[in-house]
Amino acid sequence: MKIKKYLPIIGLVIFAYLLIKLDVLKIIKEIANVNVFFLLVAVFFSIISILAETMKWFVVARYQKIKVPFFEAVGINLIGGFYGFITPSKVGNIIRAEYLKKYSNDKRGKGISNFVLDKILDVCSLVLLVIVFSFVSLKFLSANYLYFSILGLVFLLACLFIFMDRERSKRILKIFHRLVSKKLKEKARRGFYSFYEDMPKKRYLFLFFFVYLLNWVVAYSVMFFIGLSIQINNVSFFYFLALLPIATLVAQIPITISGLGTRELTTISLFGLLGVQATKVFSMSIIGLVIGNIIPAVIGFFLSLINGKKTIKQK
Repeated sequence: MKIKKYLPIIGLVIFAYLLIKLDVLKIIKEIANVNVFFLLVAVFFSIISILAETMKWFVVARYQKIKVPFFEAVGINLIGGFYGFITPSKVGNIIRAEYLKKYSNDKRGKGISNFVLDKILDVCSLVLLVIVFSFVSLKFLSANYLYFSILGLVFLLACLFIFMDRERSKRILKIFHRLVSKKLKEKARRGFYSFYEDMPKKRYLFLFFFVYLLNWVVAYSVMFFIGLSIQINNVSFFYFLALLPIATLVAQIPITISGLGTRELTTISLFGLLGVQATKVFSMSIIGLVIGNIIPAVIGFFLSLINGKKTIKQK
């Protein structure tokens, strides 16, 4: 238990090590000499990315009959982003379920199923990108990326099909039924049925996958223009789509907060294969962190405070 407590520190230690090893002054110089035009384009795409990130789970919510207005969903997404930013693997995003409760007849289960579906579809679409681009980039990427990604996708899709079937899940969960106290059994039963209420049909998965893939393309467009802003001119957008999904997958390992350290180490290693300097890659990652994570998280923090005050006044 004590080891789990300190796991998130590993990524922060890696981040600090890279910062010192690569020379802080060089990194500051890279950031100071940024091309403002390309940086502004990256900021524009980061705004589009926030809307796309909201849209992916908003589409799923609509099929769940969770009728949250889109622009309110954007606010909820920013609040979830704040909690996700300060937790390993962004699990803090589950706070979204609490905000969606009022749009699903006060049933938290629907919001939780939306979060779980979102998380699985997010990773599945990411793994699919790794498979596609690993296959066409075998000349400089190890075939192991392709093999492990295929195995991972098969496993995740199997979990998704099991999870989306209520009766199948019910049979699996019966194994743990005896472990739940009588006091909690009724509450667990209500939670289970609200979780599966209005679960989207499997035939809509192709639509969901398309929306989720589009979200990743927009997100990596932000990094592409940040790269251009610090003179990473020799790497096409194709390679950004090929390499960044691998770094994003590594960042999901819960040994850090918001992927710090593990993402930078992986990105430096991968872009190094294309001859890009480590200081430029690290600088790109820091700018991306500020634009794509820290600023939206700060906005989400203030929105959560405003929302909290409204809730107190209503009570």
